[in-house]
Amino acid sequence: MNKAELIKAIAEKAQTTKLNAEKCLNAFIETVKEALRNNEEVRLVGFGTFKVGNRKERKGRNPRTGEEITIPAKKTVKFVPGKKLKEAVK
Repeated sequence: MNKAELIKAIAEKAQTTKLNAEKCLNAFIETVKEALRNNEEVRLVGFGTFKVGNRKERKGRNPRTGEEITIPAKKTVKFVPGKKLKEAVK
């Protein structure tokens, strides 16, 4: 499912227009981004939790040359599914 299909599905379930559904989805995405930028968790009970994780610096290899390189540390986004979401997928 892509973003357009998701907007259509939200509009149908919420019995609203696609324009309103798109505004709501975009607002949700922006709100989650802002929270993660501020190192906050976004916890949606029954669905899951979005949070920021940290990857340590590590050694790797350049696949073309075989040369050892250092992969820098960075922040990543993690999603941990909630219990109800896990059960729905079973």
